[in-house]
Amino acid sequence: MADPDPEVLRARFARALVAAREGADGPDAAPYAERLLACWQEPQRRYHTLTHLTSMLDHIDGPLAAYADAPDLVRLAAWFHDAVYLPDRSENEERSARLAERALAEAGVPEDGTAEVARLVRLTVTHDPAADDRNGQVLCDADLAVLAAPPAAYAAYTAAVREEYHFVPSDAFRAGRSAILRQLLELPALYRTPYGREHWEDTARHNLRAELEMLSTPDLPGA
Repeated sequence: MADPDPEVLRARFARALVAAREGADGPDAAPYAERLLACWQEPQRRYHTLTHLTSMLDHIDGPLAAYADAPDLVRLAAWFHDAVYLPDRSENEERSARLAERALAEAGVPEDGTAEVARLVRLTVTHDPAADDRNGQVLCDADLAVLAAPPAAYAAYTAAVREEYHFVPSDAFRAGRSAILRQLLELPALYRTPYGREHWEDTARHNLRAELEMLSTPDLPGA
């Protein structure tokens, strides 16, 4: 995947923001886009970068577009869902949701739209949307789409995640990552949209099981 073009991303954010205003006036979208772009380019990030954001937006605009009730709110939720990301903190989603609440209210998004974006951001803690939560299903499927990546791309994803947690000792990382993988595999379904279930579910489960097996294999002596 080519490096994301910030100018293209600025335009994508502006379109979603203007649409979410539902015809109301609001301030220039550019400063909000710039702040979010700066967040997504912070130096501690290796996986949660503009590439991940762009991939999510592409999925929302592409195969998942038909399943959302309010696609522009889902797009804004993608922008905000990891806007605050510190690998050593556990409250990133909550802080990101609060950032969305402040910024979108100021930017002219109606109260119900702002609340929906914040709700969607908080949903990425569990990735467990309700059966009738079409917006949540689209956001969560877009966020987890990487799990169904081809082998080389999946390996790059896992390597980037490890780099983000470089400060965690190897044994502790293996244990924590393995617990996350088991939790995902125990879900009745990783993907909730019809497209995700049909096109991503089997591949994602294969990738998760393969990674879990690798993490369970001790390093060779001297390796």
